[in-house]
Amino acid sequence: MKDNVIYERNVIGKKTSITGDIVSEGDFRIDGVVEGSVKAKGKVIVGKEGRVQGEIECSNAEIEGEVNGSLSVNNMLSLKATAVVSGEVVIGKLTVEPGAAFNAICSMKGMLKEMKNGSQTSREKTA
Repeated sequence: MKDNVIYERNVIGKKTSITGDIVSEGDFRIDGVVEGSVKAKGKVIVGKEGRVQGEIECSNAEIEGEVNGSLSVNNMLSLKATAVVSGEVVIGKLTVEPGAAFNAICSMKGMLKEMKNGSQTSREKTA
């Protein structure tokens, strides 16, 4: 049975800067600056002028701005043409538009499960 939960949407505006950890049951849009961690059960969107220095953990993410740090996305990570991502990334799926800067160590979640189960003959999926 699937949860029919409606997640609320939280927004950090363009001229807002937050230092610390953010935890949300819903979706999060960042158009300002966050230095710290963002943990959301829903989708995290980093807008064109948004910047995150730290850790993001969520179910889905769409990056248009800059992320420097650790990024853990259970499902889909979408990098738009203006995105700049650096650090360590663990994802389910990845889409990258031409022009995006993706300078990260990347692991795909499906592959991590296979490697933990002792299957070393499978190929590692990298982006």
